[in-house]
Amino acid sequence: MDHINLKARAKINITLDVTGVRDDGYHELKMIMQTVELYDGVYIKKIEKPIIKLKSNLEWLPKDERNLAYRAAALIREKYGIKEGVYIELRKAIPVAAGLAGGSSDCASVLYGMNKLFDLGISRKTLAEIGLTLGSDVPYCLMRGTALAEGRGEILTRLPSCPKAWVVLAKPPMGLSTAAVYKAIDRAKEIYHPNTEAVIEAIKDKDLHKMARNLLNVLETVSMEMCPMVGEIKRRFMETGAIGSLMSGSGPTVYGLFESRKIAQSSAETIKEEFGLRDVALTKIYNV
Repeated sequence: MDHINLKARAKINITLDVTGVRDDGYHELKMIMQTVELYDGVYIKKIEKPIIKLKSNLEWLPKDERNLAYRAAALIREKYGIKEGVYIELRKAIPVAAGLAGGSSDCASVLYGMNKLFDLGISRKTLAEIGLTLGSDVPYCLMRGTALAEGRGEILTRLPSCPKAWVVLAKPPMGLSTAAVYKAIDRAKEIYHPNTEAVIEAIKDKDLHKMARNLLNVLETVSMEMCPMVGEIKRRFMETGAIGSLMSGSGPTVYGLFESRKIAQSSAETIKEEFGLRDVALTKIYNV
């Protein structure tokens, strides 16, 4: 094998709770993560020259150590003494800096792909440990599916498959700094925490409506203050037929859950036109 093609899928948060601040400065999290079908294409090929060459369909995307996919390849080459180089091509479809773990998913795919391509025999557990040194979402992106994530996001418990639904993703043009969002939540006087157990119960019962009623992300309140469009898009999703809507991660992407593809498509078109958005995607729940 001299090359491999992979699909680095996006994730959404069904819930996101902040339960404290750890001694290492990271926030203690408890959240339910879910993979969706939207993906970046990741192509990895062995090359003789001992370098990492990264190419993307987005010209402005960093192609050096600032890119998690590049860093993943560099780490595996160094750690396992690989003499050959690799050419990596990212065909980005997941919006960047959007709360959808696009960079982490690309990183996870490169870790997985390097393991396969060079027949390294790295266990899933070790791969996740390596991934955590690169980013908190990387272990989940290696696992995929429906999972409860705790700690920094690295303590993962697989859950039963999420009920099927259509998902519309809408990213406002304004970016949100993850660090700024978490600093704001530390100062917030009133925080609404999700009922994580009720959501897990709804997932086990395959009760999409109960799950949708209990969508909650503690970061939304402060994110809405920084980017009012987050709240406006949520409201329009519900007005255009969504059974639930939530901001994913630290934002700014908001998603709507739909039972009908037709209604989801109509909602996507409405939101894209009304808010003048470039990044709107119709996808669906992806279960491994």
